[in-house]
Amino acid sequence: MSQKTILITGCSSGIGYDAALGLRDRGWRVFAACRREEDCARLRELGFDAPRIDYQDGASIDAGLAEVLKATGGTLDALFNNGAFASPGLVEDMPTDGLRAIFEANFFGWHHLIRAVIPVMRAQGHGRIVQCSSVLGLVTLPWRGAYNSTKFALEGMTDTLRIEMRGTGIHVSLIEPGPVTSKIRENAIPHFERWIDWENAPRAEDYAKLRHRLYQSSGPDAFELPPSAVTRKLAHAVEHPRPRPRYYVTTPTYLMGGLKRVLPTRWLDAILARA
Repeated sequence: MSQKTILITGCSSGIGYDAALGLRDRGWRVFAACRREEDCARLRELGFDAPRIDYQDGASIDAGLAEVLKATGGTLDALFNNGAFASPGLVEDMPTDGLRAIFEANFFGWHHLIRAVIPVMRAQGHGRIVQCSSVLGLVTLPWRGAYNSTKFALEGMTDTLRIEMRGTGIHVSLIEPGPVTSKIRENAIPHFERWIDWENAPRAEDYAKLRHRLYQSSGPDAFELPPSAVTRKLAHAVEHPRPRPRYYVTTPTYLMGGLKRVLPTRWLDAILARA
């Protein structure tokens, strides 16, 4: 039996890095893509195939996938779309160009790669597409409007794609992690500094709590799990004969998924406003 292949994006750290290690340990040939070439080089030193894929650069998506298909002889068993960033700030303070930038990386680039992969999977008669969403694709939190928006859009697109792929042999799943150890907060700082003029914002004083959270590490969040918790769900999604449509990972994801189903919107808003 030939070795199964998977392309994972956003592998420089966190969820993507752990997924690359975990799937390789399970016998997969992992193509561990990163946005920056220096991160790709580091992963190649660890023995990975590591194409450069930057979701904000369509040419890199096409070139990266072409590199993968050349190495596999034109096949790919699974895709794990994972690379994303956060761009914190109040909705009223986020310039539209800032929203466009995060959608390019967290949504449009994913769609570009999915459209390129589907013909490959259709031709071979099978495939798995797994999307790394978030608890913030189920409910929203203040100060995270841009990220919330991309994940809600991702949930809608993925649910639609899953239905459209019925009967094709291509299975589509969402993973919704919640608080998982990663560099997402640290990596959000440049985007916050680029787009948010908080000192001149109408609610400048309210930014103190957000800035403290961004710039001063206070240890793990409540119920935070290591990235390996996501990798276990990913393994099920790409290996099980009947993968689930959705995989919750952390306690907050299970809790918020349940509360959204049973609570009136006003009650849920009150809870989330205090989070």
